[in-house]
Amino acid sequence: MLTGASAILGAVAAAPLQGARSHITKANISAITDEIGLTQADAIAFAHQYGLQWVELRNIPELKKEVAFLPEPEIKRYAAQLAAEKLKVSFLNTGLLKFTWPGTEPARLRKETPEQRATRLAAELKRWEKRKDDVTAACNAANILGVDKLRIFTGTRVAEAETTYKLIVQTMEELTPIAEKAKVKLLIENENSQNIGTSVETRDIMAMLPSKWIGFNWDPQNALPLKEVPWPTGFSVLPKDRMLNAQFKAKGLLEDSPEKIDWLSILKQMEKDGYKGHIGLETHFFDGTLIEKAHLSMKIIMHMVGQL
Repeated sequence: MLTGASAILGAVAAAPLQGARSHITKANISAITDEIGLTQADAIAFAHQYGLQWVELRNIPELKKEVAFLPEPEIKRYAAQLAAEKLKVSFLNTGLLKFTWPGTEPARLRKETPEQRATRLAAELKRWEKRKDDVTAACNAANILGVDKLRIFTGTRVAEAETTYKLIVQTMEELTPIAEKAKVKLLIENENSQNIGTSVETRDIMAMLPSKWIGFNWDPQNALPLKEVPWPTGFSVLPKDRMLNAQFKAKGLLEDSPEKIDWLSILKQMEKDGYKGHIGLETHFFDGTLIEKAHLSMKIIMHMVGQL
């Protein structure tokens, strides 16, 4: 039994552990390579410039092809390149299931001729029928890249999105065994073009999908067109234990942006909530200023992290 000075020292040593909380630092920050460089080499240089340890992958910038569906030797080559540069992959972004699912009708009907509609439906049906194969391929790519989180979507948005929830649940449940076998988590991204587009919808679908192999990637910018206020309203309803990745967009960071989000308040709350995941920059500017906005955005991110 400890007494006197030994007991005091023991109590002091234990106190920081008892009061410990998650702290968001530069180590939590990532960025999608095809949104920070015109080539993969440029993106790697960008990551080094800001001292990033992690990157997100989606497309190889110069190829405009999804990493998840490249031939295996190419995926291994990019994995080796990142490893040599001492960069790890925090999140594998894919376009999995980001199309109109059979039996659903888009909220915004396309102006199509009967022939165009028939062609589209046939193409979408083909994608639907190979969904398991595509998820298997993407999980294999994730394993090669050493990442355990994979982005997935919930089908082109219909007028009454909640009517698709049963289909979403059935679809995710049939894909979960593939993810579990590969030890890869499927993260549903809220996206305004998809049936899960807001924080409320994310909360509702997570409640229907309790598997630990399903989580979500939160992008508050994506919910703005659906009239959701990200902070504090949207953030407050999220099931925080299921948020395994989050993403910034430049429009939510830049001071002169009409779509600026109070990310500093969000990050402070994420710290209080014990968030341990990554937050990746998806610059998302298409006016020829992508790289400029990427640098501006990352400087803002690093400044905010320094204020935590």
